[in-house]
Order: sequence, then structure tokens, then C-alpha cells
Amino acid sequence: MADKQRTISQEVTLTGKGLHTGAEVEVLICPADVNTGIIFQRTDLEGFPKIEAIADNVTDTSRGTTIATKNVKINTIEHMMAALSGTGIDNAIIKVNGPEMPILDGSSRLFVDAILKVGTVEQGAERNYYIIKEKEVFRDEKNQVEIVIYPDDGFSIDVQVDYNSKVLGHQYAKMNSIDEFPEQIAPSKTFVFFHELEVLLKHNLIKGGDLENAIVIMEHEVPQTELDRIADLFNKPHIKVKPEGVLNNIELNFDNEPARHKLLDMVGDLALLGVRIKGKVIAMRPGHWANTEFAKQLRKAYKKDLLKPSAPEYDPNKTPLMDINQIKQILPHRPPMLLVDKIISLDGRSVVGMKNVTMNEAFFVGHFPDEPVMPGVLQVEAMAQVGGIFVLSTVPDPENYLTFFLKIDQVRFKRKVIPGDTILFRCVLIEPIRRGIAHMNGQAFVGDQLVMEGVLMAQITKIQK
Repeated sequence: MADKQRTISQEVTLTGKGLHTGAEVEVLICPADVNTGIIFQRTDLEGFPKIEAIADNVTDTSRGTTIATKNVKINTIEHMMAALSGTGIDNAIIKVNGPEMPILDGSSRLFVDAILKVGTVEQGAERNYYIIKEKEVFRDEKNQVEIVIYPDDGFSIDVQVDYNSKVLGHQYAKMNSIDEFPEQIAPSKTFVFFHELEVLLKHNLIKGGDLENAIVIMEHEVPQTELDRIADLFNKPHIKVKPEGVLNNIELNFDNEPARHKLLDMVGDLALLGVRIKGKVIAMRPGHWANTEFAKQLRKAYKKDLLKPSAPEYDPNKTPLMDINQIKQILPHRPPMLLVDKIISLDGRSVVGMKNVTMNEAFFVGHFPDEPVMPGVLQVEAMAQVGGIFVLSTVPDPENYLTFFLKIDQVRFKRKVIPGDTILFRCVLIEPIRRGIAHMNGQAFVGDQLVMEGVLMAQITKIQK
């Protein structure tokens, strides 16, 4: 069985300046229900609007990753997203009272420390994964960028960077497992080249930057007078260059810190896929634009895989996840209207159930006496019951809830279902459950053949006693 989803155990607060705006902001990392995903919420705006942290909502990657919906946006989310992914959090509400996340020390370390201080908690639903089954490639020939992902049992990233810099040289960083993130990747600070500083400032950016939250790299020797002039522009103390070409009073955490920071950014940007990944990533010269475009590409492939009409795997020799007695503890239905015999699998986004169709079914008496065919409406009902088990599994006391149809769309019947058939129903969430409403894509298979499909919408309602 797959591992469970997790959320933060309690609310934590961090404060700091936005890198580009320089504004003081407060961030609250709050627990969230299963299948919520990561949601950012602007508490400084009317109505407290929310933005789902998915690649589809990325609107800008010029100096960080920005997500937006309508006229509401959050800038520079990548370090927070990386920290959430690196500490195993699947569901959280990130409340922020400004347009940008705080830069803190320029890494994910303080976000990680705050989360680990209170810990995370396991939730009831299974964790969602996109399991890479074949190689996916993203290329940007103009900028010599390539990102490739291969099938693998875990999640790992190899990053190579080369900026034609005599100071940085050709750097390489590797994360063998997401478990390495808190200690090996999270402390890596962001970096900037000295020649970019004045340009960024003139474009009204990096107002919150200082020598404590960024590594400034000197490519060429610069007179001390020029260093002092730039320091004055930023209202910072005068400082000298270290021999290795780094303008800082701080020691580097790692020899290859810029490459590790690029890997950190990639962890955060790929988290915008919306589910965890099982695959090996190899990236050459990655950046926010390439990372998020690759996340969009993977997200499209993931959605396509979810809806692809391929029959679920079923081994009758394996013990089912739920037998009929366990199903009866969740569903209120009883014979002759209990139309699910087994639950084969259940994770954070999908469920697979089974129905054995026999000649003893009551409906075959009249449908039809000489040509027994399972009524289409009962196939839809059986599929809805499988989906209902998924929805009811998201609450701690399913016996106190019912699910009711709101809408049935795009139902198509491909072939007859007759006595002797075994139907496998797969229901997959189209979007996270919100306000008790579940929107699911359903498919029914007999053997390898798709026999019925449709889109279901239902509402979970507490029983009034």
C-alpha cells in the first residue's frame, strides 16, 4: 500500500522581507485536509482570495516563480514550495499578508526548520504519485537547457550548471532522495552576479536583498570605489571582495552551493505538478521558466494518463483492500442495491472497485428475459458507489455521511454487460474535493475492454440525527 498524505501538525508563523518588494510580510503555514494540495491565500486582500499552487497558474518566472489567478498573485513561491515538498507535506494553506513570500536567508532552511520544529502528521488518504513510465524530455535549444525524467522507484534530481563563469565554473549537484533535502539542499542560498545588481535595482527589484540572503558573485575585478557605489545604492555597508570572487561576509555552506540552489529551485518548481513524482530527473542549466514549463508538460501527461482508458490491474489471488463486509461499513446501500463486491485500490486521487455480474441479479428477470443485459443506469449507479467509497474515505466517520448525485455527464456505453462479466470500475478525481463536492471521471472495464465511461459529480452530506 502507498504511503499516506501528510500535513503540518499545527500552524507556524514566519516574518521577513520580500526579496523584490522589500515589504515586511507575515506567512502562516496552516494544516489542511486531505487532497487540498498546497493553497496560497492573500490575507491582505478583500475576501482572502486563494491560489492553487499548480503549474497551470504560473504567470511569471523572470526572477522567481509567480502564480496568479484573475488579478491576485503571489511572487517568489519556490523556496516555500521546496520546503513543503522536502518535509513531506502534501496539504497546507499558506496565508500571506502581501504579494510576495519573504526571502528570509535566501534558502529554504528557515521554512524547513519551522516545519520540522512542530512536525507533520499522517492523514487518512493515500499519497498521490505520478509514476514515470517512459522518458519525458524538455529542451530549450536557444539557452542550451535540457531536462529529462526517467522511470525510477523514487524521486531524485541531478543538476548541472555552466554560466561560462570563471568563478562558478562547471558545477554539479545531486539529490538521491527527497529525504536528503532538509540537510543537503535546503541551506543553499540564492545567488546573483554583481553586474546584475544595478540593473535589478533600476527595475524596482531586489529591494529586500542584502548580503545575508544572497551570494553575490564577482566575475571581474571591480575597483573598490565601484563596490562602495553599489553598496550605497542598496543602503548597505561597504564591503570587500573575497579572493574567490564572492562578495560576502558569510561563508558558503557548500562548495557547489549555486548548483545546489538550482536543485532547490527545481524541487519547488516541480512541486507545482500537484502530486509527488516517482522518477529520476537530469537537468542541464535549469531555471524557473524551464522548470515550470516542464512541470506543465508533466501535468498534462499525468492528466492524460489518469483519463486513459486502460484497464486497472487486478490479481484475484490478492486480498482486496476492502471486502463486502468492509464496504457495508462505509456504504449505506444494501441488496439488491449494493452493487460493489470489492475495493481493489484506493489512493489520494483514485479508487478501483469490482462488481461480479451473475445471472442471479434480480434485474435480469425483466431486463431482458431472453437477452439478459445489465441496465446502463445500474452500471452508472455501481460506478457511483465506487466513487462514493472514495469520497467517504476522506472523512473520519463515514458512517455519519451520505453521498448524493449532483450531475452525470458524458456517459457512453461501449458494449453490453452480461451475466458472467466481472466489471472493474476506476474513478479518478478531476479536481480536489471542495466544500464537500467531488468531481470524478469514471470508467468501467470488462477484461481489457472499456464498456462504459462518464463524469460524475456528487456531494457528501452529513446525516442529520
